[in-house]
Amino acid sequence: MGPPIHRPETAPTASKRPAPSSLGANSEDEAPPPPQTSSVSRCSSCKRKVGLTGFRCRCGDLFCGRHRYSDVHECSFDYKAAGREEILKANPVVRASKIIKI
Repeated sequence: MGPPIHRPETAPTASKRPAPSSLGANSEDEAPPPPQTSSVSRCSSCKRKVGLTGFRCRCGDLFCGRHRYSDVHECSFDYKAAGREEILKANPVVRASKIIKI
C-alpha cells in the first residue's frame, strides 16, 4: 500500500445555504398550512365512522356500506352524461369522403 493520506483536522465549514432574507415568501418563519384532511373517515350521509371499509363514490364523497349506492345517498354525479361521453369516445363518427363528380 502507499503512504498514508494526511487529512487536516479542521472545524466543519458552514453549509452554503442562502440567507433567510433571500428566501423571500418561503422563509422558515412561515410554514405552509397543513392539509385539510381529517384522521377519522366518516360517511358523508350519516356521519358514521367507516375506517378502511368506506366506499368512495364518483361524486367524490365517502360512504358507509348502507349509503354506498347512488340512489341511497342522493348522488350529484350525472351518470347519463358520463355514459354518453364514453359512448362518443368509444364510437367515433365515420363519414365517407365526398366523391368528386366528373
